[in-house]
Amino acid sequence: MHLHRSAGIWSGSRHARAIHGPHDGMINNHPEREKTLMTVSRRAFALGTAAIAAVAAMPASAQAALSAEDRAVLAQAQTYLQGLTSAQGNFVETSGAQRREGRFYLQRPGKMRFEYTNPAGLLVVSDGSNVKRYDPRLNVFRQVPLGATPLSTFLARNVRFDQGVRIDRVTRMDSGAFAIIARDARRPNEGSVILSFAGNPVRLHEWTIRDAQGGSTRTQLTSLTPAPNLAASLFQLRDPTRRPGRN
Repeated sequence: MHLHRSAGIWSGSRHARAIHGPHDGMINNHPEREKTLMTVSRRAFALGTAAIAAVAAMPASAQAALSAEDRAVLAQAQTYLQGLTSAQGNFVETSGAQRREGRFYLQRPGKMRFEYTNPAGLLVVSDGSNVKRYDPRLNVFRQVPLGATPLSTFLARNVRFDQGVRIDRVTRMDSGAFAIIARDARRPNEGSVILSFAGNPVRLHEWTIRDAQGGSTRTQLTSLTPAPNLAASLFQLRDPTRRPGRN
């Protein structure tokens, strides 16, 4: 099975498979906030990459019960994600030899928007109920329920790592960076997500989605800044292929 994993959000579920086409820029409405832009450093990326590599290299048989230190790390991540209610920034997505980039907007609960500048015009929007994808090059529009994608846990009103989520491993680095590998407890065989955080202060700077067939997509947040007054229209996407009056 081949998945186009736009923004790394598509799982291997039957709902997600329905949305993919055969292929695979955020307008800054708040320039004053650019002064507060928190650019993720190369060092942070290197630390996060090392954490992900360490997690990925561990065989499944090496899994052990979570230690008290692991649980403390999970509590840190949960508190951080719960507090990340509205933000914007840039991302770079890689999957095999493919590289895509663009800008994103986040508003929890339930809403996120990915605007791709490469490939130009590609949009992925979660409106709180459904995740919609539009590719203007092919004039193809698809949507799936938000609950059928890995975004649902991250965008939940209450982010919980102890409910509906199976934590496989936690890897901690001496620098304070850490990575968490998790999967949907209800569908554990449909893939997993690795969340990588920089430490001191804690911040999410990348995630990697792995599907059931072993394919993976890595999404790096190259910048992230709070954005408390995002326009509601950012999280709306009507089907551009639908003609007026068409049922």
